[in-house]
Amino acid sequence: MSLSNPADTAPDYIRNLPRYVPGKPASEVKREQAKPVRLHRMASNENPLGVSAKALAAMQAVMADAANYPDPSGHQLKARLSAQLRVEAQQLVLGNGSSELLDLAARCFLRTGDEAVYSQYAFQAYPVAIHAVGATPVCVPARDYGHDLDAMRAAITERTRLVFIANPNNPTGTLLDAAALQRFVTSVPRHVLVVLDEAYGEFLPDVDALHSCDWIAEHPHLLVLRTFSKAYGLAGVRVGYGVAHPAVADLLNRLRLTFNTSAMAQAAAEAAFDDADFLQRSRSNNAQGMVQLEQGLESLGLPFIRSHANFIAIDVSSTGRSGAEVAQQLLAAGVIIRPLGANQLPQHIRVTVGQPDDNEAFLGALKQVLS
Repeated sequence: MSLSNPADTAPDYIRNLPRYVPGKPASEVKREQAKPVRLHRMASNENPLGVSAKALAAMQAVMADAANYPDPSGHQLKARLSAQLRVEAQQLVLGNGSSELLDLAARCFLRTGDEAVYSQYAFQAYPVAIHAVGATPVCVPARDYGHDLDAMRAAITERTRLVFIANPNNPTGTLLDAAALQRFVTSVPRHVLVVLDEAYGEFLPDVDALHSCDWIAEHPHLLVLRTFSKAYGLAGVRVGYGVAHPAVADLLNRLRLTFNTSAMAQAAAEAAFDDADFLQRSRSNNAQGMVQLEQGLESLGLPFIRSHANFIAIDVSSTGRSGAEVAQQLLAAGVIIRPLGANQLPQHIRVTVGQPDDNEAFLGALKQVLS
């Protein structure tokens, strides 16, 4: 084979990586519209309430020092997280969103010939992270659109090094029983790292609150990932964190870029973590909006997957159109949502819970599509 440029020399597992398709940005939609209409951003699971005022003030306070590098260890943010989560600072890893940390876990613990297990209908980033290091992804068929823990445990072999679990799951919103999940972690061999992705955990009511960080003392092969992108409204700032056994956290901290979280991101996250009022308003808006969407979908006769996150996946097969076709029609009405063909759900769309007028606009546009 003749080599014409450096791209030809990249490993096949890199050149064959699928491209991640993000939600369409509002700026692009506006450029494409012949007649401008108000846009309702309901594709990327962003917080419709925006940014916490305390987080915004914290970012503004550090902007004057933008010429200086941020604290590479994130000492103040880690101290705040450590106190709240009742873990040691050396158990924490900061990331450019939690998505960077799941990628770091793959780079740190997988090699060519290794396997990593994940569920069908789970976050698209998992197989990408596995493929990117030349390892073998093992996709386990879902149960009721969520994780089949028994089947995932059976899929673990002597070559398995990582297991990815999203709870609540993205994009279907399913939630695993805490006791069943803890039993699963207990059953996994200690040399296999369980990466528990809890990006949407803050939307759960108190009765379902996750206490997985408490499990790490007994389960040193557990890495818990969380983010400030969703309930805390900091998706554009890019900051998340991982909690793990100190030995696991140490390896991830060695591998990450030295300045992977900016000074503004660290300050915003610390302030957002302390803004209990904003978090409660976000949760309340989400709970009320979910009811509004569910009732609207029931009146339209469209089935949906019961969700525990800030989005809902809807089966549009009864329309006779694919999710992508429905998404395009909604886009023309100014409502940006996500078709789920890339997640092997071509007859589904995923809609982020918005503010009441967003939800109303979506339901109204969907009614027009159905007619």
